[in-house]
Amino acid sequence: MARPNDLGRDPVGRLVLRLAIPSMLAQLVNVLYSIVDRMYIGNIPEIGDTALAGAGVCGPIVTLVSSFAFLVGVGGAPLMAMSMGAGDRERARRILSNCALMLAALAAVLTVVLLLFKEPMLRAFGASEETFGYADSYLTVYVLGTAFAILSVGLNQFIICQGFSGIGMTTVLIGAALNIALDPVFIFTLGMGVSGAAAATVISQAASCLFVVAFLLGRRIHIRLSFGGYSWEIMRRVLLFGLSPFVIVATDSVLLIVLNSVLQRYGGAQMGDVYITCATIVQSYMQLITMPLGGITGGTQPLLSFNYGAGNISRIKLAYRWLFGLCLLFTTAMFFVSQFAGGLFVGIFTQNPQQTALSVWGIRVFTLGVIPLAMQYEVVDGFTALGIPKLAVTLSLTRKLLFLALTVTLPMAFGAPGAFYAEPSVDILCGLVSTLVYFLVIGRVLREREITPDVTLRV
Repeated sequence: MARPNDLGRDPVGRLVLRLAIPSMLAQLVNVLYSIVDRMYIGNIPEIGDTALAGAGVCGPIVTLVSSFAFLVGVGGAPLMAMSMGAGDRERARRILSNCALMLAALAAVLTVVLLLFKEPMLRAFGASEETFGYADSYLTVYVLGTAFAILSVGLNQFIICQGFSGIGMTTVLIGAALNIALDPVFIFTLGMGVSGAAAATVISQAASCLFVVAFLLGRRIHIRLSFGGYSWEIMRRVLLFGLSPFVIVATDSVLLIVLNSVLQRYGGAQMGDVYITCATIVQSYMQLITMPLGGITGGTQPLLSFNYGAGNISRIKLAYRWLFGLCLLFTTAMFFVSQFAGGLFVGIFTQNPQQTALSVWGIRVFTLGVIPLAMQYEVVDGFTALGIPKLAVTLSLTRKLLFLALTVTLPMAFGAPGAFYAEPSVDILCGLVSTLVYFLVIGRVLREREITPDVTLRV
């Protein structure tokens, strides 16, 4: 697990698997943890349902915090891998140093802002008088650990991009396993309730953060964490590269809020809450597909970036073939699982026959376009890895805006159920568009790299 991968010489097929599988499993563990966490909160005696609703209101804010870690981590890691591939270790060191400073600064600013504005934010995201107390308790404790959350996720990208995919997975496993173990202790044994769940999360994130920092300061890593060499130009390029993953993660919260509002409006007093509960279950299921898929495409970015920096065009082309094949294999398998075994997942959350039937239907509809979704993910993350962040952001924003438009307009014609068809429609259309853009662009990009002696001119 701890063996470093030689991104420039190891067989490409083996590299893809050694990078993709640990990253995919790490994301899967993250999803399973979040599901288990909600199950613990929901089973608090007497207040479980209300407490779960309160913690759920904090979801968009927690997602927003994570998006800033991706802004710098996923933005800086491809640049660092390119510099390593080009043999410029000093530039790679400076990129890591600048990113560490940016992550620390973002953590400090976000902590202050969230503590000052947490009440209006919670109200805006749907906290009622009944659920506000639980939401406030959870968020207050969670925000105090913002630095651990941002540094552990952001800096972990710089371990993975140096070929230590197994260590990157270990970082996630440490936090997830500790969180699952501490949840029942803090929630039930110590009687802390929702605050206990947040405290368990903060402690787990602190453990992951300490592990990441210790490894980046250790002797085994190729480019160690250091200080100095700060540059506004490096920071600007990092932010440009990280804009696409930031947009993807940050806007998910907005889309979820819009979806819930639409379902409440068109579902009416009788079915509004039922549809929202269904959407919550379906969105939780979709994370079992999208997060591991993102683990495959994000975890293999260093392979593309390193060889782009080194000018190994043939390895990039071969890597793309492996990546597209692996992504399509995963999404095809999940399509059939979703169509025939979705009820097993729904049973974890509800035993209500009406809710179960509606949620199983929702999973089947949501996953109708999941196979071409593989192309969208790999093209966007691949373009980011190759130094084409503007095009990656354009594709990401196009998908988000189209999803938003269909979520609002389809229910006008087909009622609340129409909102569920926005996801497969967008997945199919944007998958096709991304594939077309890839074939139009990739040849020119790789040819330009072959004749450009200094990779830093482009990135």
